[in-house]
Amino acid sequence: MITAYAAHEPKGELKPYEYDPGELRPNEVELDVMYCGVCHSDLSVIDDEWGISQYPAVGGHEVVGRIRQIGGAVKSLKVGQVAGLGWHAGYCTHCQQCDTGDHNLCAKARPTIVGHHGGFADKVRAQETAVVVIPDGIDLASAGPLFCGGITVFNPLSEFNIKPTDKVAVIGIGGLGHLALQFLNAWGCEVTAFTSSESKQKEALSLGAHHVINSRDKTDIKQAAGQFDLIISTVAVTLDWEAYISTLAPRGRLHFVGAITEPLNISVFSLMSQQRSVSSSPVGSPATIAKMLEFAKLHDIKPVIETYSFDEINQALDHLRTGDVKYRIVLKR
Repeated sequence: MITAYAAHEPKGELKPYEYDPGELRPNEVELDVMYCGVCHSDLSVIDDEWGISQYPAVGGHEVVGRIRQIGGAVKSLKVGQVAGLGWHAGYCTHCQQCDTGDHNLCAKARPTIVGHHGGFADKVRAQETAVVVIPDGIDLASAGPLFCGGITVFNPLSEFNIKPTDKVAVIGIGGLGHLALQFLNAWGCEVTAFTSSESKQKEALSLGAHHVINSRDKTDIKQAAGQFDLIISTVAVTLDWEAYISTLAPRGRLHFVGAITEPLNISVFSLMSQQRSVSSSPVGSPATIAKMLEFAKLHDIKPVIETYSFDEINQALDHLRTGDVKYRIVLKR
C-alpha cells in the first residue's frame, strides 16, 4: 500500500489517502520519496484550474527518492540509487518523438499528477524512462524543483543553441525566474532581469543578473530597444508584450515558459520587421534533464527553498497561494 495526501474535490484540503498500486509493471520503478517540491502546477491540478484533474488527486511532480524496487524489464536503474521524477511519469516510447529523444513532446506522455498519483506520498511509481538518476554532489534537499522549474528554464538554452555571447533577459524573478538567472549566468550570457518589484532588484543581481530593468518604467524599457537575443518570460500574467518585443534584437526570440491562459496580443509587424519570433516550451526530455543536472552540479546551481514536513502539506499549499514564496517549497521527511 502507498500512503499519500490527496484532494478529493477542486480546491479541497489534502487528506491522508491510502491506495493499492497493484503489481509493479515490468518497465516501472518504485521510489521511496525523500523530498518533493510543491509547484504551482500542483495547485492548478488540485484546484482543477485546467479542467483536466481527476480525483482523488495526489500532487507532487518534483520528486527525489531512493529506488526501492524495479520491474523485471528495467535495465538502466538499480535498487538503492537516488533518482528524481518530474512532470512526466511515462511515455509511449515508440513514437517519432520518443525515438528521436524528444520524449517530452510525446503525444501520449503521462503526467505524473493527472490520471496518476504523484509524490505527495511515501512512495511513487513511474516508468523507467521517466526516472533520472541524480549525480553525486547534488544537494538532495533542493534537487526536486530542478525536475520541473529547473528543466523548464534550462530546456530553451539547449533547444535554441543559446551562445555564451548572447544577451538574454528574464521576465519575472520567482520560482522559475530565479533559476533562469543562475543557469544563464553560468552559461556565460549577459543577463538582464525584468522585475516590477524593487525589493527583488538586489536579489536578481545576487542570483546572476548583470543588469536589472524596472518593468514598470517605460523609459527603461525603451532604452533597452533592440538588445536581447532571447527573452524568457516566466510569469503567468498578461503584460505589454509589444513593449518586450521592441527590446529584441534582429532574429530575437520571446519565449514563454510561464503558463498564461489568455491569448497573446501581438502585432505581426513588430515580429516581421526584424525577423523576430515568439515561442514556448514545456519541460525537457529525460536526456535534457540529465544534462541539466550535470550542469547544475558543475556550477553549484540550486533553487532557493523553504521547507515543510509532509504532514504540513496544507500549510505549504496555503503559503504557495499567497505568492510570497522565496522561491520554491520542498516537503521533506
